[in-house]
Amino acid sequence: MTDEPPCSEHLPEAARCGPVSHALSRVARLHRITAGKLLRGLGLYPGQEFLMMHLWDKGPVRQSELIKAVDLDPSTVTKMLQRLEQAGHVRRCPDPRDRRAVLVETTDSSCGLLGDVQHKWGDLEDHTLRGLTKEERTELLRLLAKVEANLCTDPASCPEAEPVDG
Repeated sequence: MTDEPPCSEHLPEAARCGPVSHALSRVARLHRITAGKLLRGLGLYPGQEFLMMHLWDKGPVRQSELIKAVDLDPSTVTKMLQRLEQAGHVRRCPDPRDRRAVLVETTDSSCGLLGDVQHKWGDLEDHTLRGLTKEERTELLRLLAKVEANLCTDPASCPEAEPVDG
């Protein structure tokens, strides 16, 4: 018996020196696809929920700050905001302190969306972690935090530190 995971025999030759990185990439892709399917019923495209989560937590923010917070290309965020605005979930207006800047804020109608996103995010968590014990879930979260810390070598390009619950 070897220490290699059973799926390693299916690794592309170029990934054999990085089986964990290959597995993380596959899992991240599948997680995003599953999240997209769950959120589609709410009229959201993948990634829009992160913009909304940030706005629900922080309140009105400048569009430039939102772009930095989600670490996406400005044109991608602009397109996401256009769709969210058309759906009535956000509004953009000039910043009264600096008319050149644009403020983005949630609308009253997005309050209902908040509960729906929370529910879908819980469904995603349950689906993702099905079959893992509470201890395994806690250990996975601890290990992922270590992996994230390893990858976050430049604080300017790392997501905001957020507390994690075990």
